[in-house]
Amino acid sequence: MTRIALFCGVPAMTRGLETALRHDSTFELLPPCRSLFSLISQIAEVGPDIILLDYTVEITASVLGDVIRRAPGTRVVLWAERISTEKAMEAMKYGVRGILRKTLPTDLQMKCLQKVRSGDLWFEKALTDHVPAATRLNLTSQETRLLSLLSQGLKNWEIADSLSIPEAGVEDLLQRLYLKLGVNDRFELALFGLKNLAQRSGGRASNAETASELPSAAIGMPFAPTLQ
Repeated sequence: MTRIALFCGVPAMTRGLETALRHDSTFELLPPCRSLFSLISQIAEVGPDIILLDYTVEITASVLGDVIRRAPGTRVVLWAERISTEKAMEAMKYGVRGILRKTLPTDLQMKCLQKVRSGDLWFEKALTDHVPAATRLNLTSQETRLLSLLSQGLKNWEIADSLSIPEAGVEDLLQRLYLKLGVNDRFELALFGLKNLAQRSGGRASNAETASELPSAAIGMPFAPTLQ
């Protein structure tokens, strides 16, 4: 059973999701936390599998980083009314595994938690809108494989091992791809791979079927503790 810690300072906002979680026998909803202090205490005492964190003014970058450090291996999902692309990307870089809009129907909110539990990264399709689309990827087989491995969240040494090249060679390939594809860093490169390789291969872009029905859709990406 997956234990979920829920932080939200406004009880009325969580009732629908709390009801859905309590009716799903695969989830155990821990007593909701109304303060960050009680959340930190719950993390130390129980060790939840997923933390659903209400994205309020209290959740600064330093607070988010502290929560993630205190809960290694726990998948953190931000529960937001609205969030800018810049803040969403910053949160993902810290290690947040999902960004969930409060305005989504409860069944989709549950689907997000199910996908995060299974190891996917969940974020709105709009997050990749700024990432260049490629109708034709003019990449070598080695570059394509590196892009795929990076999009799975692998670290440089793991990529080097998979490609049978020195770790310094991975960094050289990354720098070449930044220039070739017009992205700024490894996170944008991972998003580029997630967006374009999935489109090209028909690979797994989970929940893409919802894109035509809802303004917010999600793309799945295998879990890893960090993209660094």
